[in-house]
Amino acid sequence: QVHLVESGGGLVQPGGSLRLSCVASGFTFSITTMSWVRQAPGKALEWLKGISSGGIITTYSDSVKGRFTISRDNAKNTVYIQMNRLNPEDTAVYYCVKGANGATDKGQGTKVTVSS
Repeated sequence: QVHLVESGGGLVQPGGSLRLSCVASGFTFSITTMSWVRQAPGKALEWLKGISSGGIITTYSDSVKGRFTISRDNAKNTVYIQMNRLNPEDTAVYYCVKGANGATDKGQGTKVTVSS
């Protein structure tokens, strides 16, 4: 079955950076589009970025344009999201998702808190 494990979250000051990782198993990662989403307290799920098997990137949210970068390492079955210039509005639980916008298989999430 699909298994996705996110890591790398934590507390970071405004303006700081974090890189989140997601290790996947239970499916053929190398041919699968992967995405990152987040959910802030009391808010709906927000789709952030997706990356196809061939490395084509889709940005779903204007709020992360120019600040967040998605990448993948097919040899490690891992997808990453590099988050720069973080601000308090980025505080959320971040999830990786198997698939593109609308897919539902996601991991348990990793919490990111941006605060001074």
